[in-house]
Amino acid sequence: MVSEAKHPPAQLGPMPDGLSSQQIVRRHILGSIVQSERSYLDSLKRILQEYQRPLMEAEPRILSVRKIRPIFFRLREIMQCHSMFQIALASRVAEWDSCEKIGDLFVASFSKSMVLDVYSDYVNNFTNAMALIKKACMSKPTFLEFLKVRKQASSVDRITLYGLMVKPIQRFPQFILLLQDMLKNTPTGHVDRLPLQLALTELETLAEKLNEQKRVADQVTETQQLARCVSDRSLSKLLNSEQISLILCETLIETVYSERGQVLKSKERKVFLFGDMLICANINVKGPPDISSLVPVGPKYTLKWSAPLQQVQVVEVGQEGTQTKDTLYQLGGVKRPGGSSGSGSIVLGPPRLYQELQELQHDLSVVEQVTLIVGTLQGTYQNLNTTVAQDWCLALQRLIRIKEDQIQSANKCRLRLQVPGRPDKSGRPVSFTVVFNTPSPVSKISWVNRFHLAKIALRDENTPGWFSAEDDGKTKAPFWCPLLACRMPVFTSKAQEWKAALHNPVQCALLGFSAASTSLPQGYLWVAGAGDSTQGQVDIFSLNRPTPRPVKSLQMGARVRCLEYVPEPTPSEDTETGPHNSTGVGNTICVGLDDGCILVYGSMDTAAQCLVTLRNPEGCPVLCLKHSGNFLFAGLRDGMLMVYERHPGGTSFIMLDVSLYLTVGSDPIRTLLALEGSVWASCANTVTVLDVSSLSTQRFEVHQDPMVSVAHMVRAGGGAWMAFSEGSSIRLFHTETLEHLQEINISTPSSFYNPKGQKSMRVTSLLLICQGLLWVGTAQGIIITLPVPKLEGIPKITGKGMTSLNAHCGPVDFLVALSSTLSPDLLKRDSVVEGHDSACGVEDRSDSSSQESLQQASISAQIDGKRKGRGVLLQYRLRSTSGLPGRPLTMRGEEASDSSLESLEHSMEDGSIYELSDDPDMWVRGRPCDRKGVRRDRVTSVAVLSGGKGFRRLREGSVATAAESTLMIWQLPLTV
Repeated sequence: MVSEAKHPPAQLGPMPDGLSSQQIVRRHILGSIVQSERSYLDSLKRILQEYQRPLMEAEPRILSVRKIRPIFFRLREIMQCHSMFQIALASRVAEWDSCEKIGDLFVASFSKSMVLDVYSDYVNNFTNAMALIKKACMSKPTFLEFLKVRKQASSVDRITLYGLMVKPIQRFPQFILLLQDMLKNTPTGHVDRLPLQLALTELETLAEKLNEQKRVADQVTETQQLARCVSDRSLSKLLNSEQISLILCETLIETVYSERGQVLKSKERKVFLFGDMLICANINVKGPPDISSLVPVGPKYTLKWSAPLQQVQVVEVGQEGTQTKDTLYQLGGVKRPGGSSGSGSIVLGPPRLYQELQELQHDLSVVEQVTLIVGTLQGTYQNLNTTVAQDWCLALQRLIRIKEDQIQSANKCRLRLQVPGRPDKSGRPVSFTVVFNTPSPVSKISWVNRFHLAKIALRDENTPGWFSAEDDGKTKAPFWCPLLACRMPVFTSKAQEWKAALHNPVQCALLGFSAASTSLPQGYLWVAGAGDSTQGQVDIFSLNRPTPRPVKSLQMGARVRCLEYVPEPTPSEDTETGPHNSTGVGNTICVGLDDGCILVYGSMDTAAQCLVTLRNPEGCPVLCLKHSGNFLFAGLRDGMLMVYERHPGGTSFIMLDVSLYLTVGSDPIRTLLALEGSVWASCANTVTVLDVSSLSTQRFEVHQDPMVSVAHMVRAGGGAWMAFSEGSSIRLFHTETLEHLQEINISTPSSFYNPKGQKSMRVTSLLLICQGLLWVGTAQGIIITLPVPKLEGIPKITGKGMTSLNAHCGPVDFLVALSSTLSPDLLKRDSVVEGHDSACGVEDRSDSSSQESLQQASISAQIDGKRKGRGVLLQYRLRSTSGLPGRPLTMRGEEASDSSLESLEHSMEDGSIYELSDDPDMWVRGRPCDRKGVRRDRVTSVAVLSGGKGFRRLREGSVATAAESTLMIWQLPLTV
């Protein structure tokens, strides 16, 4: 124990006069850090002084020493680390008003290997410690009474031993939140800004490693708990083997329906999704209340059924009637009458809503017939004519859309699975359908997505899909790596060299709610190719189906050098947003050509019409394009930088005029990078930073060899990675101080497959960092991923690189990130918006031909600012059916309530996995994270697409395919 007399805790002095608002906020955050650390140290002291010491000194013994030590394993070392940090923190706080620096203290204190070692040991032992406490409570009444007395003695907060011991698991996520707030209030150029970014990087790396260890430990415990309850020896042996991989497990509510679709019963089940198996188990009664109030008591399970994952199917709304007639169906264990025929659809949702929908559809067919009969009338009648009858039809169609929307909302939390059962007496396959209620729409999406990806992971190309030279013979679980979802050869009329590609995330036809969990991000892929020396070509692929589908090819008068996607400008608040303005500029694609032209295409036009052509005075080839705000920057081969400005008030296309012509250098400008308020332009071995507001420039050297050029630049957080025309190294620079922070040789992780080593390895493409990975494409066709932090710290490479075993035969021409975010409105369980004009029929028709149309203007309905339109899955604009004619014939009834859909809240002492994500509110599951009363749930679909010649597997004896151009798509798990 550190003596507080010799080392008093940190104490922030009185606030001096004349501080800026940011300085005041930073002092308050520092006070929170000091108070938080003091509270944490007090909690550690309470564990050691109020629990460990009395147990060790008790006479007679309450517990043996060999049981006490594992329970409190490594806690004293953790306290020692933070006691040292407390001493340094006190010194820094004392001089805060003169230095205002805290980031370097976190780096120095928590980057030591000792910190990771002691926390890792504690996290890995945590589940074992809880098990020992639980067992001791059940077998030692004196120990149970000891814990009860200690809880009563803690009159201030009544916190349990478990509540104290879970705090080390929560500590680093709490630090991250505090430092994020500090960074937001630290201006650019401040002495503490780079240290804070580095500290965030260190803490995130540490938290990620601990989180992964906690995740693995929890999964092993869950799997072992399940294995003990399985009587089947082969299944029990499989569950106890190291090959088994638990992907997801959750308590779901199974709902059993009668033959007429009425709910018979609902019961909790524990559902386990393994890499190749799905298991459902009954949950037995948990432990005694007096024990469960002190320490989490895990339930015991009884196996209900298990099935190979490949044979389990997810059944969505509208798919019930598409099953084969040779299959017998059981509905939640209740056999359907006449099952031998298997005809008819299965009622899997709320029966009342389905019945009302069927009635409306019947009435519509009748009214359509009446309309035809009315048209044959000879006389003229005021309320009985063709116009009135057509209004009836339109009103009924409107009600059907409302009912479909209600059904869709009611099914957002329902997971339907078709599970294989035992064959019948005649040997025919029998399947039964199980319906689960998930805690939230996000949970349902996660389940369907994990089902989809787990099946992809079982394919040959993903077993294994990645290799790491540092794995020491252990293969990384394929599910946690990007999975090769599909590869597609692209046949063109002439041999082409791909130059660039981009994702055009335009609005597509309406999709079903669950499509986000299995499909790739929606939109179109534009790929630029260069054929002979005089002509070029741009191919457009639709991404609205599981496999990219070519939909159009644009011929260019010159070779295509680059592409740039320019999103529609966001209207300012003072701009009138009437119907005549909302279809104004739109999203556009800019194409840079060898003849000096920049072609601007509308991204929502069926013909992909060229809206405007821009030319530079010299006709110099355009090598790179980048937009920033209202400006478009073009890098030319002669070292000139063209700056085009978007005029306000553009109508149906972007209006651009030359406003500036800057000389960056005498060498070609090969790549551009847009940052907040500045643009980086590379010329030979230097980079010029252009301030957009003042048009001032700053130049710095990034490579010592003047013959080496900067070929690629990507940015994440506070850093920018650069790759060069020669060599196998990539370098990291700070975006604010321009300081060189890290250098990585990409030959190292791939040298196993590259005998020549780094001499022949060269970077040909570099992908914007997505989901914590930096993607590197090489001249050998090999793709490498390097782990980097996801937060706004410095994107330093913090772990081992992975080499894809699926490679191209030639250079990787491009890497493109595809990303779409699900509308937050769809994540609300009660998402049927009130009001007669807000219903939107969410269709689930993947074969609709309208999905392949590039013309989107016709379906982009205008949304009144005062009205809430329904969000549509993976859409970039909201759509309302307010434009439909006719009034509703009836008012909608009250929504059916289902108490089983209520979300399961986590307690503040929740000891489950604490996952890091892009959303700070999602870090600690037990932490209330409402902002202004609304939880910021987000679901993002991400995929990575590479292009190059041919396909090959990096293994001995693999045969490469023909050298035609090939697209490969890697799918990543949804981030929620």
